[in-house]
Amino acid sequence: MTPPSARRRNTAPPRESLLAAAMATIAERGLDGLTMAGLGREVGMSSGHLLYYFRTKDELLLQTLEWSEGRLGAERSALLSQQAPAAERLDHYVDLYVPEGPRDPHWTLWLEVWNRSQNADADARGRQAAIEGAWHRDLVALLAEGISRGEFRAVDPDRFAARLRALLDGFSVHVAVGIPGTGREQVLSHVREFLQSSLLP
Repeated sequence: MTPPSARRRNTAPPRESLLAAAMATIAERGLDGLTMAGLGREVGMSSGHLLYYFRTKDELLLQTLEWSEGRLGAERSALLSQQAPAAERLDHYVDLYVPEGPRDPHWTLWLEVWNRSQNADADARGRQAAIEGAWHRDLVALLAEGISRGEFRAVDPDRFAARLRALLDGFSVHVAVGIPGTGREQVLSHVREFLQSSLLP
């Protein structure tokens, strides 16, 4: 006969289902609405069982962010691998980077993880850096390709990518928290104007 503890483990939702439920809760009710007890009710698990999976709420948030970034990363890779001019793919990259609007769940989660990173351990900081690094590497590769084909000016791809991402981060925070005058369309217009003047021949 299967022990009760084994049966409970076998009926636990897959990890991806837990993370998808956490992201859906953030989208619907914001970060304040995401609690271990509430998530447990959502997926039919006790908060104690969730703590077995994630140990702390910080770990839950970081794993949810990694899951969300995995999905975004796949979408980004598909966009950047298209047979299209580098400038067009760069526009797709920017469009994917900037939040959909105030309380965008992915950016809401990012901001919270950033805020908690002041007290994070080295492992958590390394995992956050890995997420940042993936966005940076993809942008550097795209810039280098565009430069080699004569679509972009001869800038240093790594330095330009760092500056562009700093610009995108700053504007994205404004969009995510709903600062007046910095809606998504206004931000995209600002960024495209910057790229037109600094990168495009």
